[in-house]
Amino acid sequence: MSEAGAQGRAWPFRLSFHGGANTVTGSRYLLEAGGRRLLIDCGMFQGLKELRLKNWEPPSFDPQSVDAMVLTHAHMDHAGYIPRLAREGFRGRIYCERATQALAEVVLLDGAKLQEEDAEYANRKGYSKHHPALPLYTGADVLAAMRLFRTVDYGDWIDVGGGVRARLHNAGHILGSSFVEVEAPGPEGIARIVFSGDVGRYGAELHTDPDPLCACDALVIESTYGDRVHTETPLIDQIRGPFLETIQRKGTILIPSFAMARTQLVTLMLGELMDSGQVPRVPVHVDSPMAIEITRIYDAHLGTGELDRGLGDERQSRLLPHGVLFHRTVDESKTLNHLPGPRVIISSSGMLTGGRVLHHLERLLPDERNLVMLVGFQAPGTRGRSLQDGTQMLRMHGRDVPVRARVLPVEGMSAHADSNELMRWLRSGPSLPNAAFVTHGEPEASAALAKRIGEEAGVPSYTPHIGDGYDLADVIAAGRA
Repeated sequence: MSEAGAQGRAWPFRLSFHGGANTVTGSRYLLEAGGRRLLIDCGMFQGLKELRLKNWEPPSFDPQSVDAMVLTHAHMDHAGYIPRLAREGFRGRIYCERATQALAEVVLLDGAKLQEEDAEYANRKGYSKHHPALPLYTGADVLAAMRLFRTVDYGDWIDVGGGVRARLHNAGHILGSSFVEVEAPGPEGIARIVFSGDVGRYGAELHTDPDPLCACDALVIESTYGDRVHTETPLIDQIRGPFLETIQRKGTILIPSFAMARTQLVTLMLGELMDSGQVPRVPVHVDSPMAIEITRIYDAHLGTGELDRGLGDERQSRLLPHGVLFHRTVDESKTLNHLPGPRVIISSSGMLTGGRVLHHLERLLPDERNLVMLVGFQAPGTRGRSLQDGTQMLRMHGRDVPVRARVLPVEGMSAHADSNELMRWLRSGPSLPNAAFVTHGEPEASAALAKRIGEEAGVPSYTPHIGDGYDLADVIAAGRA
């Protein structure tokens, strides 16, 4: 037996799921090997109330016992709990790709600001059930957590100690997104575990294709769209009619959009449609300080291997429509309340969970002239999912708002691979994994993808729940049998 194998016998070789399992949010995976504890992602729970309440529970593992964390990308469902974990005692290093660190700082600071503002607003208006309402973490917590970050390039090994090391590969999901390859000592020698993070799409605008999957013994794979295939209907065919009708009615088109990656894709699309004359040119407002800052970061990375190389020639005209208007301050945002249509307002958050977009939504929903375009995944329990499912009344800021505006869910703009693309990525490496853990999806989506992986690729698949843990030596051995 190798020295690594002997060392692996003395320590737990275990993978446990503390979020992102049987749900599409809150990803937190803890790998124990070689006497080390490595956390992959530390996301915030979003959506259903029962999930959001988990953010306020003590972590289900001792934060001080974690030696290091690897962050796949900067979306809140993968990174949003980091400041709280640091506040609870985590002091290890957080490794991520360079752009991810820049994006994470913007996103987390904005998240803290929104939480502080929402808590202050709830206390002032008196509609919170908690007295006083408090933010999950503050801007000071974010700055303290950012001091733990260390950046690495794709392909560079990270030494965690105890024979455990990891490296990042481009996942093609958003700028800086990665899947994580981990080598760790087990009872039978070195084993390789891959964590997919979020897998991007093939042939999509803005981002490059995901790198091929490397050979691995076990794969943890996301399943956000594990039971669905993205529509092949061209985007313009989906939006042209509703867009033109809204403009003719002098209505306002509200696009709740994730500030990161989605806003940049939306503005890129609108610019192309207006430049080509497929839709009339109307004022476009980006009302999100975070989206503005993230667009600046994206602009700095144009022409790199992570973004579509075709974007690197005419930066400003490609990423943004001509004459786009930015609204950074609250006062600038409030000016939109007095501007008649037709116009387009892009504001975060994409699932309508908080932020300035709620004030626009509250004002625009009761007017049938207006259009609300949903351009991304809407998690269960969010206002976005309620609109997508056809609710006639939406609760915001302590009151019920009638839904009279048209609601248009737009397909094909997701940055997530669909079921076919996930299977394509699974098969893209030199060999198939011995086992797969299907995570980060609604139960139906995870179950559907697990079934496909088992039946079509012959790979034994598991669909863990939050709190489940697995002896990796047993799982890998069963997959090889």
